[in-house]
Amino acid sequence: MTYRVVQWSTGNVGRHAIAGIHARPDLTLAGVWVSTPGKVGRDAGELAGLGRPLGVAATDDGEALLAARPDCVVYTAMADHRITEALADLERILRAGVNVVASGPVFLQYPTGVLPEELIDPLRRSAAEGGASLWVNGIDPGFANDWLPLVLTSVCQRVDQVRCLEILDYSTYDNRTVLVDIMGFGRPMDETPTLLGPGVLTLAWGSVVHQLAAGLGVTLDEVEQEYTRLPAPETFEIPAGTIEAGTAAALRFEVRGLVRGRPVCVLEHVTRLRPDLGADWPQPGGQGGYRVEITGEPSCMLDLRLLSAEGDHNTAGLKATAMRLVNAVPAVVAAAPGLLTALDLPLVTGRGLVP
Repeated sequence: MTYRVVQWSTGNVGRHAIAGIHARPDLTLAGVWVSTPGKVGRDAGELAGLGRPLGVAATDDGEALLAARPDCVVYTAMADHRITEALADLERILRAGVNVVASGPVFLQYPTGVLPEELIDPLRRSAAEGGASLWVNGIDPGFANDWLPLVLTSVCQRVDQVRCLEILDYSTYDNRTVLVDIMGFGRPMDETPTLLGPGVLTLAWGSVVHQLAAGLGVTLDEVEQEYTRLPAPETFEIPAGTIEAGTAAALRFEVRGLVRGRPVCVLEHVTRLRPDLGADWPQPGGQGGYRVEITGEPSCMLDLRLLSAEGDHNTAGLKATAMRLVNAVPAVVAAAPGLLTALDLPLVTGRGLVP
């Protein structure tokens, strides 16, 4: 069976999703939505950087794309700084009877216990009305802290703690909105960025610890957060701009799910703009990636290293996010209508991708 898929946005993740849709023999690119007027009418292959046309012209007419009733939309539009608009987009797509795999808003990865029901209910009603499903995932939140750690626990006799880490140098991640406006890099140390506002870390990554707990069959008593930042020792340049001496240049945070006062499910991020910052913090293997540490019997540690053909780990992470969504399209289309989590889907593989 071949599924007709619309790609919704062509940014850092979306351009890789187009390439991924084109790579799968069971998917057909049925349309591309863009928000930038200058992209309207351009071929999807050009927007994806494939070096060849795909015969699909980008449009900003979302209603026309939905009216054609594709099987699924791959929604990768930026959501972190436009949550209300993103939720409205998802509701509209679901009401139109079209399934969605999306990279955000990230708290929808596993909203139970994280979001108030009044925020989730409109999405559930839209899914029921349209008979469609929504699945939000990626690499983190996503594969690196849902299936990967849960599968690893299958070799344990006892699990005391599951800790999932992202350990990355973000200097090559060329997205000023994320790095500066949301994460606060390059901003004064006494200025609180969006990500570190009260409860934001728990909102964004609380879905991770709640889903891990559900996969382990435990109920969390509470979720807490903690963070530390380090300043730039001198001024230096990254693709997203200048990082002035004394401004924020490294961030380490934890979101901990507690059971009887003990951290059982932990999400930790160690983010640097230079390898020498936070020398006593967890260090990456290679250029960086994701790590799972299970304390129990036996205790386990697993490093996941991603590297793109261009040799960059951040580009690899963007591609992994895109393909986590694209490869799940058949499973999401086949699922019962509603809000899905990783715990609801069967094993998703790279079936059909071997040349």
